[in-house]
Amino acid sequence: MDVFKHIEIKEGSIYEDGVQIESFTDTDDFSAFAKYLYKQLEITYPKFYKMSNMSKLGFLATEFLLQNFEISDDEKCRVALALACKSSSLNTDTEYQKSIADVPSPALFVYTLPNIVTGEICIRNGFKGEEIMLVQEKFDREFMFQYAQILFDEGHTNLCVTGFIDYDENNIYFASLFLISNK
Repeated sequence: MDVFKHIEIKEGSIYEDGVQIESFTDTDDFSAFAKYLYKQLEITYPKFYKMSNMSKLGFLATEFLLQNFEISDDEKCRVALALACKSSSLNTDTEYQKSIADVPSPALFVYTLPNIVTGEICIRNGFKGEEIMLVQEKFDREFMFQYAQILFDEGHTNLCVTGFIDYDENNIYFASLFLISNK
Protein backbone atom coordinates (compact mmCIF):
# COMPACT_ATOMS: atom_id res chain seq x y z
CA MET A 1 0.00 0.00 0.00
CA ASP A 2 1.24 3.49 -0.86
CA VAL A 3 0.28 6.59 1.10
CA PHE A 4 0.06 9.55 -1.26
CA LYS A 5 -0.91 12.19 1.27
CA HIS A 6 -1.98 12.71 4.88
CA ILE A 7 -4.10 15.65 6.07
CA GLU A 8 -4.80 16.42 9.70
CA ILE A 9 -7.07 19.15 11.06
CA LYS A 10 -7.12 19.98 14.75
CA GLU A 11 -7.05 22.94 17.15
CA GLY A 12 -7.27 25.63 14.48
CA SER A 13 -4.54 24.21 12.26
CA ILE A 14 -4.23 22.01 9.23
CA TYR A 15 -1.24 19.80 8.53
CA GLU A 16 -0.15 18.15 5.30
CA ASP A 17 2.17 15.19 5.79
CA GLY A 18 3.00 16.51 9.28
CA VAL A 19 3.79 20.08 8.18
CA GLN A 20 1.47 22.89 9.26
CA ILE A 21 0.05 24.59 6.15
CA GLU A 22 -2.71 26.78 7.64
CA SER A 23 -3.41 28.22 11.07
CA PHE A 24 -6.30 30.17 12.54
CA THR A 25 -5.98 32.32 15.64
CA ASP A 26 -9.35 31.57 17.28
CA THR A 27 -9.04 27.82 17.81
CA ASP A 28 -12.34 27.67 19.76
CA ASP A 29 -14.51 28.93 16.88
CA PHE A 30 -14.82 26.04 14.47
CA SER A 31 -17.41 27.78 12.29
CA ALA A 32 -15.08 30.71 11.62
CA PHE A 33 -12.13 28.33 11.09
CA ALA A 34 -14.18 26.23 8.63
CA LYS A 35 -15.20 29.33 6.65
CA TYR A 36 -11.56 30.47 6.61
CA LEU A 37 -10.40 27.09 5.23
CA TYR A 38 -13.23 27.01 2.70
CA LYS A 39 -12.17 30.43 1.39
CA GLN A 40 -8.52 29.31 1.27
CA LEU A 41 -9.55 26.49 -1.05
CA GLU A 42 -11.11 28.99 -3.48
CA ILE A 43 -13.94 26.66 -4.42
CA THR A 44 -17.64 27.26 -4.96
CA TYR A 45 -19.87 24.72 -3.30
CA PRO A 46 -22.88 26.55 -1.76
CA LYS A 47 -24.11 23.38 -0.04
CA PHE A 48 -21.07 23.70 2.29
CA TYR A 49 -22.82 26.39 4.34
CA LYS A 50 -25.78 24.11 5.11
CA MET A 51 -23.67 21.16 6.33
CA SER A 52 -23.27 20.06 9.92
CA ASN A 53 -19.92 20.87 11.52
CA MET A 54 -18.81 17.25 11.26
CA SER A 55 -19.67 17.19 7.55
CA LYS A 56 -17.80 20.48 7.06
CA LEU A 57 -14.78 18.97 8.80
CA GLY A 58 -14.82 15.87 6.61
CA PHE A 59 -15.49 17.90 3.48
CA LEU A 60 -12.59 20.30 4.17
CA ALA A 61 -10.15 17.54 5.10
CA THR A 62 -11.00 15.70 1.88
CA GLU A 63 -10.70 18.84 -0.24
CA PHE A 64 -7.20 19.44 1.10
CA LEU A 65 -6.36 15.74 0.73
CA LEU A 66 -7.38 15.65 -2.92
CA GLN A 67 -5.95 19.05 -3.81
CA ASN A 68 -3.68 18.73 -6.88
CA PHE A 69 -4.59 15.05 -7.27
CA GLU A 70 -6.45 14.16 -10.45
CA ILE A 71 -8.88 11.24 -10.53
CA SER A 72 -10.41 10.45 -13.90
CA ASP A 73 -14.15 9.90 -14.24
CA ASP A 74 -13.46 6.26 -15.13
CA GLU A 75 -11.48 5.78 -11.89
CA LYS A 76 -14.10 7.37 -9.60
CA CYS A 77 -16.01 4.08 -9.44
CA ARG A 78 -12.85 2.51 -7.97
CA VAL A 79 -12.35 5.06 -5.17
CA ALA A 80 -13.42 3.86 -1.74
CA LEU A 81 -14.14 5.92 1.35
CA ALA A 82 -13.54 4.15 4.67
CA LEU A 83 -13.84 6.49 7.65
CA ALA A 84 -14.37 6.25 11.38
CA CYS A 85 -15.57 8.60 14.08
CA LYS A 86 -16.07 8.47 17.84
CA SER A 87 -19.00 10.76 18.55
CA SER A 88 -21.17 9.65 15.65
CA SER A 89 -23.51 12.59 14.96
CA LEU A 90 -24.04 13.48 18.63
CA ASN A 91 -23.36 17.20 18.15
CA THR A 92 -25.99 17.46 15.41
CA ASP A 93 -28.38 15.17 17.31
CA THR A 94 -28.21 17.56 20.27
CA GLU A 95 -28.82 20.59 18.04
CA TYR A 96 -31.75 18.84 16.38
CA GLN A 97 -33.24 17.88 19.75
CA LYS A 98 -33.15 21.56 20.77
CA SER A 99 -34.90 22.54 17.53
CA ILE A 100 -37.80 20.21 18.30
CA ALA A 101 -38.89 22.54 21.12
CA ASP A 102 -39.75 25.17 18.50
CA VAL A 103 -39.91 24.03 14.89
CA PRO A 104 -37.96 20.87 13.98
CA SER A 105 -35.43 21.55 11.26
CA PRO A 106 -35.54 19.07 8.37
CA ALA A 107 -32.26 20.53 7.10
CA LEU A 108 -30.65 19.70 10.45
CA PHE A 109 -32.34 16.29 10.68
CA VAL A 110 -30.53 15.16 7.51
CA TYR A 111 -27.22 15.38 9.37
CA THR A 112 -28.26 13.19 12.32
CA LEU A 113 -26.53 10.17 10.81
CA PRO A 114 -22.73 9.94 10.79
CA ASN A 115 -22.60 8.45 7.30
CA ILE A 116 -23.94 11.69 5.83
CA VAL A 117 -20.31 12.86 6.01
CA THR A 118 -19.24 10.12 3.61
CA GLY A 119 -22.26 10.84 1.44
CA GLU A 120 -21.33 14.52 1.14
CA ILE A 121 -17.75 13.61 0.21
CA CYS A 122 -18.86 11.05 -2.39
CA ILE A 123 -21.38 13.45 -3.94
CA ARG A 124 -18.86 16.29 -4.12
CA ASN A 125 -16.18 14.13 -5.73
CA GLY A 126 -18.34 11.77 -7.77
CA PHE A 127 -17.00 8.69 -5.99
CA LYS A 128 -18.98 5.53 -6.65
CA GLY A 129 -16.88 2.91 -4.87
CA GLU A 130 -17.30 1.37 -1.43
CA GLU A 131 -18.24 3.75 1.35
CA ILE A 132 -18.46 3.22 5.10
CA MET A 133 -18.47 5.23 8.34
CA LEU A 134 -17.51 3.19 11.40
CA VAL A 135 -17.83 4.24 15.04
CA GLN A 136 -14.66 3.60 17.08
CA GLU A 137 -13.64 4.63 20.60
CA LYS A 138 -10.45 6.18 19.20
CA PHE A 139 -8.67 6.41 15.88
CA ASP A 140 -7.23 3.01 15.04
CA ARG A 141 -5.04 3.70 12.00
CA GLU A 142 -3.89 0.09 11.72
CA PHE A 143 -7.47 -1.19 11.61
CA MET A 144 -8.49 1.37 8.99
CA PHE A 145 -5.49 0.51 6.81
CA GLN A 146 -6.32 -3.20 7.16
CA TYR A 147 -9.89 -2.45 6.13
CA ALA A 148 -8.60 -0.56 3.08
CA GLN A 149 -6.34 -3.51 2.22
CA ILE A 150 -9.37 -5.81 2.23
CA LEU A 151 -11.07 -3.45 -0.24
CA PHE A 152 -7.96 -3.48 -2.43
CA ASP A 153 -7.72 -7.28 -2.24
CA GLU A 154 -11.32 -7.64 -3.43
CA GLY A 155 -10.18 -6.03 -6.67
CA HIS A 156 -12.81 -3.27 -6.98
CA THR A 157 -10.79 -0.46 -5.35
CA ASN A 158 -7.66 1.32 -6.61
CA LEU A 159 -7.69 4.36 -4.28
CA CYS A 160 -9.01 4.77 -0.77
CA VAL A 161 -9.63 7.81 1.39
CA THR A 162 -9.39 6.48 4.92
CA GLY A 163 -9.01 7.85 8.41
CA PHE A 164 -10.87 9.43 11.28
CA ILE A 165 -13.19 12.44 11.50
CA ASP A 166 -14.80 13.52 14.75
CA TYR A 167 -16.73 16.55 15.98
CA ASP A 168 -18.12 16.07 19.46
CA GLU A 169 -20.78 17.73 21.59
CA ASN A 170 -18.10 19.92 23.21
CA ASN A 171 -17.08 21.33 19.81
CA ILE A 172 -13.77 19.45 19.88
CA TYR A 173 -12.80 18.43 16.37
CA PHE A 174 -10.18 16.23 14.78
CA ALA A 175 -9.67 14.88 11.28
CA SER A 176 -6.86 12.63 10.09
CA LEU A 177 -7.28 11.43 6.50
CA PHE A 178 -5.01 9.44 4.23
CA LEU A 179 -5.15 8.96 0.47
CA ILE A 180 -3.80 5.49 -0.19
CA SER A 181 -3.36 3.22 -3.19
CA ASN A 182 -2.99 -0.51 -3.65
CA LYS A 183 -0.01 -0.02 -5.94
